[in-house]
Amino acid sequence: MPAEPSLAAPIDPDRRRGRGAQSNSSGRFERFQSIPFDDGWQTLDELPPFKTEVMPEKARTIITRNDSPDLAFDRSINPYRGCEHGCSYCFARPTHAYMGLSPGLDFESKLFYKPDAAKLLEKELSDPGYKPRTIAIGTNTDPYQPIERQHRMMRDILEVLERFNHPVGIVTKSALVLRDVDILGRMAERGLAKVALSITSLDRKLARDMEPRAATPGRRLDALRGLADAGVPVGVLVAPVIPALNDSEIERILDAAAAAGATEAGYVLLRLPLEVSEIFKEWLLRHYPDRFRHVLSVLRSMRGGKDYDSEFGKRQKGEGPYAWQIGRRFEIAAQRLGLNRRHLKLRTDQFSPPVQPPAQLSLF
Repeated sequence: MPAEPSLAAPIDPDRRRGRGAQSNSSGRFERFQSIPFDDGWQTLDELPPFKTEVMPEKARTIITRNDSPDLAFDRSINPYRGCEHGCSYCFARPTHAYMGLSPGLDFESKLFYKPDAAKLLEKELSDPGYKPRTIAIGTNTDPYQPIERQHRMMRDILEVLERFNHPVGIVTKSALVLRDVDILGRMAERGLAKVALSITSLDRKLARDMEPRAATPGRRLDALRGLADAGVPVGVLVAPVIPALNDSEIERILDAAAAAGATEAGYVLLRLPLEVSEIFKEWLLRHYPDRFRHVLSVLRSMRGGKDYDSEFGKRQKGEGPYAWQIGRRFEIAAQRLGLNRRHLKLRTDQFSPPVQPPAQLSLF
């Protein structure tokens, strides 16, 4: 069997401790590539560890729109760019290339927050031509990643959405979502909020390897339970499903989530667009070298022989016998547990922008 293409040079483990990516290759838009190597002067030993840096990003708008037929929403909010959770498989990694940064270690250590998010949201929702539909949050990077404790972007955003009676759907891997259970509970009473917890594995070691700075599986299940007890509709997202690595856990994850109060469930097959393909391969070779060829072989059997197929209708679920089997297993388990008997449609009829104080008339 032919060997896989050579991967990027890994960064010293002491410099990337607690991180998911193994390397920090330059983004695809950069003219020059920076490659670390030992020149005999021991300069590599003097480089500092990767520390989390958080920088403000001046955004002009906060609501992002899409017309993808694969998605159940047409608008979303991303309070942060980059994500400290460090998931090697994160399909949002390539967006860091637009900032002149690496989708590798830069993506999880050089983060951006949008300090004007709440003000921008209030302005956009107040536009006379705005038509309300559910806003999705957490579809790109996690809105409750660790830096949310200090910057509180989500808390501010939810306060605006509550005042406007605007529906919101949230996806997260973090138990920090429970901090906002007061707002979410009040919104849920009016049919304006629901939350999904993404659970990739119930195996603590595998979860820590895949998502080094995300909440443990147990804490995510506790978050599901806490939200459900507060009256917030909750679901579980088994994502990503990685063949020959965590696909055997689909039924167990759904069992545990249903017991914690989940009423809806979904899954997404591993996606490896652009730079994510090499970053994931580096991670897989580092943590599970014995499964490297098998994982990629099965994945490619569901992606038309490629690492990734971006075609609408295929990119989320894949195709072929193995993909069909995953889909049927998921459906049978969900049906047995009573999941997805009905999909909650959040209300938009209560949308009401707060009355603004009258502006002073101009003298001219």
